[in-house]
Amino acid sequence: MSEPLIFEISSPGRCGASLPACDVPPTPLPAGMVRADLPLPEVSEVDIVRHYVRLSQLNYGVDKGFYPLGSCTMKYNPKVNEVAARLPGFVRTHPYQDPDSVQGNLALMFELQEYLKELSGFAAVSLQPAAGAHGELTGVLIIRAYHQSQGDGKRTKMLIPDSAHGTNPASTTMCGYTTVEIKSDGRGNVDLDDLRAHCDDTVAGLMLTNPNTLGLFDEHVLEIAELVHNCGGLLYGDGANFNALMGIVKPAHLGFDVMHFNLHKTFSTPHGGGGPGSGPVGVSQRLAQFLPGPIVVLEVTEDSCVCDAEEGEEHAQECYVLRLARPEHSIGRMKSFYGNFGVLIKAYTYIRMLGAAGLRQASEDAVLNANYLMHRLKKVYPLPYDRTCMHEFVLGGPPPQAKDIHTMDVAKRLMDYGFHPPTVYFPLIVHEAIMIEPTETESKATLDAFAEAMITIAEEAVADPDLLHSAPHVTPVTRLDEVKAAREPRLRWTPPQ
Repeated sequence: MSEPLIFEISSPGRCGASLPACDVPPTPLPAGMVRADLPLPEVSEVDIVRHYVRLSQLNYGVDKGFYPLGSCTMKYNPKVNEVAARLPGFVRTHPYQDPDSVQGNLALMFELQEYLKELSGFAAVSLQPAAGAHGELTGVLIIRAYHQSQGDGKRTKMLIPDSAHGTNPASTTMCGYTTVEIKSDGRGNVDLDDLRAHCDDTVAGLMLTNPNTLGLFDEHVLEIAELVHNCGGLLYGDGANFNALMGIVKPAHLGFDVMHFNLHKTFSTPHGGGGPGSGPVGVSQRLAQFLPGPIVVLEVTEDSCVCDAEEGEEHAQECYVLRLARPEHSIGRMKSFYGNFGVLIKAYTYIRMLGAAGLRQASEDAVLNANYLMHRLKKVYPLPYDRTCMHEFVLGGPPPQAKDIHTMDVAKRLMDYGFHPPTVYFPLIVHEAIMIEPTETESKATLDAFAEAMITIAEEAVADPDLLHSAPHVTPVTRLDEVKAAREPRLRWTPPQ
């Protein structure tokens, strides 16, 4: 039996709040601001509280269970991050305050820039972009600005592997470039022959995700960088999968010129449902002047000394002040104020809590967990690229002996076992793809429970296909017509008259 909707328990005269009598003269609202015909529900306070608590219990999140959404890095978000972000010194500051009055905020941003530089090997970082795709757009705009500064207007195309995220060609198109697809080889790497055939003086750059969306580290990454650079292009790194590399390899050392970080993936800040996100961008020295501003810079100066040393005493440390600056040939501002500051605090806290050794261990454990699951499941499900994976892996759909069963059936049946489904039908180069990313935060017990559920579903797919066709069975809403939902969306609920 489904729970009643809030409109269905509405009763005339009920009120969810008691307000004191107004002690100032009331002022009428301007005409047109209030709709007289708006059918709002009339419910008591306890009814409205129970309604929203029930809704919250229907939501699935990483705090509720395993969330193996491939390419999304749905790792557990430590609650200490939230505590830090709620500290009064952070939440009670305003972006219009004078920089001299928010030196603590700027110090956090400066140190985060430095940490990201250290982890990636890049010369400079901007914290401006508000999401991964926003960081992509920023990176491609930087590449365009670089070529324009060189007077090189003939570079009109961006090379993108066929296993790339869908946002890569979107970012490219928004910047006015033409997308050229590069094929993958039989081991899931960029096909060097195909890349070589497309490298000419019209190439602005190549957008490479490494590890790629197959969960594989490209074995030819150094050759790729050399080919792109030799034809005058730049190498963009999609940092969505950086969770496999922290503390192990620095992308700048592999030849990348620019890369975005997903703070809401790699650095444990919450995401999903549209936000919040943050996609800082790191660049090599020759691109630093094009970064979006403002960025935080440190000025060492006696004139701005704020230490407590008495006159004539030696200072325990150099005096400095933090300033906001715009790089010389900046592409401009990408977001209001200084980026998504609340997310920056959480990522900074995560880095400080783990330290260098902890960040490396996080990546190593993510890779270990993914390989453990892959080896358990490849005995039952097809594995198109049977290589040691990184932080995620892609299966090739249901078992071959399961007739008339598709990946979507497996995903829906998983919900009956209490698991969020993995990413399905992506990347597009794998037929019936099932993309699984366990992250480092899951225990072996959780991984085993998920593996057992997947193995049981494979058996059910052969013995009782209709059980999968009609799944899920335990959710408030069962199987939807997803094609019709996409073509004829109902975006609002209309109460009965």
